[in-house]
Amino acid sequence: MHWYELHNINTVDSPAVLVYPERMRENILLVKKTVGDVQRLRPHIKTSKMIEAVQLLQGEGINKFKCATIAEAEMLGLAGAADVLLAYQPIGPKISRLLEVVEQYPDTKYSCLVDNRTAAMAIAALFLAAKRIIPVYLDLNIGMNRTGIPAGPGEAALELYQELQHMPGITPAGLHAYDGHLHDADPVVRKEKCDAGFAPVTALAAAITAAGAPSPQIIAGGTPTYAFHAERPGVECSPGTFIFWDWGYRRELPEQEFAYAAVVATRVISIIDDRHLCVDLGHKALSSEMPQPRVHFLDVPDAAPKGHSEEHLVVEVPDTSLYPVGTVFYGIPVHICPTVALHDRVGVVEDNNCVAYWKVVARDRKIMI
Repeated sequence: MHWYELHNINTVDSPAVLVYPERMRENILLVKKTVGDVQRLRPHIKTSKMIEAVQLLQGEGINKFKCATIAEAEMLGLAGAADVLLAYQPIGPKISRLLEVVEQYPDTKYSCLVDNRTAAMAIAALFLAAKRIIPVYLDLNIGMNRTGIPAGPGEAALELYQELQHMPGITPAGLHAYDGHLHDADPVVRKEKCDAGFAPVTALAAAITAAGAPSPQIIAGGTPTYAFHAERPGVECSPGTFIFWDWGYRRELPEQEFAYAAVVATRVISIIDDRHLCVDLGHKALSSEMPQPRVHFLDVPDAAPKGHSEEHLVVEVPDTSLYPVGTVFYGIPVHICPTVALHDRVGVVEDNNCVAYWKVVARDRKIMI
């Protein structure tokens, strides 16, 4: 029996996400070994969105985290996390929700991102009115071209950082630099691009300290580049997908040796002809922003996903007579993070049996706050 198969699969309805805690621990230990110091690890929990996954990380001494939503920030408070960066610039009602989270979980140190004066002033005003101060990280655009102020050239980032020092209600804590656009399969090329993108961050940090401010903490990278940033003294690393791994990163990052720790289970529900069948793994159970194939079936590696709709996935195989109705396929999604978010719970596998379920708490946009 393969590591991913279940003796009691007949008790598990499909489609389902299955997680394997022992393999998750292996991945956590590998990240720890690469970075060396758990104080320089700030994993992103957008991938799991589960308290139990956070607890596995905490069990290995990791207690700094990064998240993207207010619900994820609240979940980390529920888990008793010591230090949480909301790696998102709160705008509008999100500012007041963040304040509520900060007040509800006083034992957790919260911070957030800013990349412009307008947002910073709004955050500062609300926290000042509540007689609180929240640390903020200046979000830098180092090539992702999504959010962030350019790190250089020019003085805009330095000037904004200095302005943050004089806004009551907030205090600048450091710099945030995400390079999620780097996916070169050749790690040498990826590292060259990573180093080039990070150079302005180093220059900005030096300019900040030269102007008399404390040395800014730098939080950088994601799973594709965390190992490169681990070589930079003092920089905190923020991998996320590593905890479950997926087919997309397995192909794009061949040098990384993480184990698959999350699988989708699906069943054959209809035979179309001698080459095509249908399984119950539709858009609503499998992340679909990627082109096909969106899943790699471990037990049927020559299966080729074709048509995809809300509750159905048509798959081409060499011979459908080998896979009668009811056959279970076990697959690795190309993108695990949004796949997990499509499920309200995941099955927990130990010794080839589903023994429990974990709630995907932070898939909701709102938990209580």
